[in-house]
Amino acid sequence: MLNGFKDFILRGNVISMAIGLAVGAAFTAVVTGFSTAFITPLIGLATGSVGDFSTAKFSVEGAIFPYGKFLAAAIAFLITAAVLYFCVVVPMTKVQNRFASSKDQEVDIKAALRDCPRCYTEIPAIASRCAHCTSEVEPDPEALALAKLPAQR
Repeated sequence: MLNGFKDFILRGNVISMAIGLAVGAAFTAVVTGFSTAFITPLIGLATGSVGDFSTAKFSVEGAIFPYGKFLAAAIAFLITAAVLYFCVVVPMTKVQNRFASSKDQEVDIKAALRDCPRCYTEIPAIASRCAHCTSEVEPDPEALALAKLPAQR
């Protein structure tokens, strides 16, 4: 029973996920600190508050609504999302596209289908003979070019 648990914990993807969560939590703390220390006071100054609006609140019939804390958390979330998008997602997408375009993508030569002109069953577009009625058919030149096969006579 404990061996199964040990195997689960020592699996590579579980450890990678744990490291990712720890780094993400630390990154979120840094961005939240930056937002609280610099962005929130600047917005407070721009809106006419006294420097920091994270303590801003209003009350209705004795119920207190601290909307400043929500705005500070929303700003921290937006900054975190923007930094992750522009510093992680965009570069990784460019790297993946570079590697994907450099590889020769293999073409499934049987994927393109057409109907046999004699028996009307589906056959591969590159076929020169129908597998159902054995009639000779002319291969589709576009499918031959896509499959990088020579034209047949």
